[in-house]
Amino acid sequence: MSQSTSLKDEAADRVEIRELIDAYAHHADRRRPEDQAALFTQDALVEVYQGEPEKNKPVQVTHGRAELASALGVLKNYDMTMHFNGQNTLTIDGDKAAGEVYCLAHHFSVEHGQRTLTVMGIRYYDTYARQNGHWLFAERKLIIDWVDRRPSNP
Repeated sequence: MSQSTSLKDEAADRVEIRELIDAYAHHADRRRPEDQAALFTQDALVEVYQGEPEKNKPVQVTHGRAELASALGVLKNYDMTMHFNGQNTLTIDGDKAAGEVYCLAHHFSVEHGQRTLTVMGIRYYDTYARQNGHWLFAERKLIIDWVDRRPSNP
């Protein structure tokens, strides 16, 4: 394989993985947990942390697509969400890849007649796997770095 072909393949992989990352946020904001879960391998592992995984135990662990779809259904508790994906790092090694993704997650709800906005600074430590020619999440560690909750005006 020539150098230009390998760079072309890597660029295509990077685009497809970024589309996977953005599809996850898109389906979250449209409350489609089954579509979100379909972006994962059948045996995927998802762990949620309050702070760095090296210093904290997971507050939630989900295995496989069915459990994941059920867990992701919690977003239906909000009136609206909007996830903004930021920078990401990515290392690709054949049919495996790993990366870190930054995200600002906005969650709107109404409590006691008051609209509330909760903004979360999130990072994801991801492991990706190419299966049947498509990239999927194999493992996702969701790290909540900070939370800002306040009243919001419509």
